[in-house]
Amino acid sequence: MKRIGVMTSGGDAPGMNAAVRAVVRRGESLGLEVYGIRNGYKGLVDGDIQRITSGDVGGILNRGGTMLYSARYPEFSKPEGQLKGIEQLKKFGIEGVVVIGGDGSFRGAQALANHGFPTVGIPGTIDNDIAGTDYTLGFDTTVNTVVEALDRVRDTAGSHGRVLVVEVMGRGAGDIALWSGLSSGAEAIVVPEIEYNIEDIVNTIKEGFTHGKNQGLVVLAEGVMSAPEFVKEMEAIDDSFNIRDVVLGHIQRGGQPNVRDRVLGSRFGAKAVELLHEGASGICVALIDEEIGTNDFDDVFNKLVHQPKLQFHELNKYLI
Repeated sequence: MKRIGVMTSGGDAPGMNAAVRAVVRRGESLGLEVYGIRNGYKGLVDGDIQRITSGDVGGILNRGGTMLYSARYPEFSKPEGQLKGIEQLKKFGIEGVVVIGGDGSFRGAQALANHGFPTVGIPGTIDNDIAGTDYTLGFDTTVNTVVEALDRVRDTAGSHGRVLVVEVMGRGAGDIALWSGLSSGAEAIVVPEIEYNIEDIVNTIKEGFTHGKNQGLVVLAEGVMSAPEFVKEMEAIDDSFNIRDVVLGHIQRGGQPNVRDRVLGSRFGAKAVELLHEGASGICVALIDEEIGTNDFDDVFNKLVHQPKLQFHELNKYLI
């Protein structure tokens, strides 16, 4: 193997640049030429590919987003798009690809591998919803960003005697809500993985005001419902609250990656290149008990189940 490619796909996540940097530098140390594929699978099919060197990735370790850009490209789910992408890779003499992204990105990587093209994935998504890895690249930075925002909105809630329902990202996973809600002392955390009782939440907040609290905070995972919808549910039970909805939105994706994500991206990137260099394909790297391991794409999609390191049954104990 002489040439490899690297791409970032799907939603951006803090630490992606750290992973790209590691792919380039570890690749060069192994005698490989590295090519950057811009704009994800769309750029792959369009041939938006160029060589990148250590000089090109200098100074990106601390930058959020992705220097390779990203784009949604549902057309790659079809064999025609996949074969066009492989044709472009062969045109550039690329013999293996590192794909950095989440669930949809991994499915594209699996398709390439199934067509016989060597591919290794790096779990890069703020949602932390990839099975088989304890944490995904970008999650730690994101929850810290969310906690800072929750601390700020709690200040203003207390100034007005309000209850705030804050919607956070995560797709179908409640990890961001779980970790940030616990860290910010939320009165309630609502996630898709466990049932909730809206009356219990209302009563908990009412009891807090009865005992002298001047504000309340509900952290809501987007996979449950939207914040405005949740506010309506609460008001249908008790409309005496001074209640507002807050949607944090894409602020959760941006900003400089923290130390953990810079190191994790570097470790993931180096390992992915080593695996390609050794002839591996159809696998992704993972963090398992703080060690870098691997999983087959087939296992990630069909056998393994994502389990947050902080278990949901512990919620009541920590929220007392």
